[in-house]
Amino acid sequence: MNKQPFMLPKQVGNVLSILPGYPKTLLFVQALNLTLGDTLRSEVMQPLHNKLISIRVTDAGVAFYFYLGPNGLVACRRNREPELTISASAHDFLMLALRKEDPDTLFFSRRLCMEGDTELGLLVKNTLDAMELPPFNLRSLSPPRILAELRTRFRH
Repeated sequence: MNKQPFMLPKQVGNVLSILPGYPKTLLFVQALNLTLGDTLRSEVMQPLHNKLISIRVTDAGVAFYFYLGPNGLVACRRNREPELTISASAHDFLMLALRKEDPDTLFFSRRLCMEGDTELGLLVKNTLDAMELPPFNLRSLSPPRILAELRTRFRH
């Protein structure tokens, strides 16, 4: 039996979609910077520098816009078309982060969509596949930890 993947309730997506985009992106990017750490500053990631990337969470009605800078990911407002947009449900992104689902499987089952520069998309996918990522720990992304890291970054 093929179980339908979890989707956020439409009412939750409606509420999330009306919240301002930049603060959400700022928190999302900070969480990624905390999770990926030095990996983002590796030579392998150089081709991603200054490329506008969008992550779109379809069932949440939100999109995050960012680029890779010299010290990690940088949140930004959408001021032009992203070079790459990756779309999936919140559940599918979580399954990818936990490494419980393979991006190829999601892509070919049309649950993960890449639009824009496909070469850049393949580079992102292959780079993430090849990296030894730290285990994903939701507790490391607690709001107090993210806010403390933001305060530290803004002081510098």
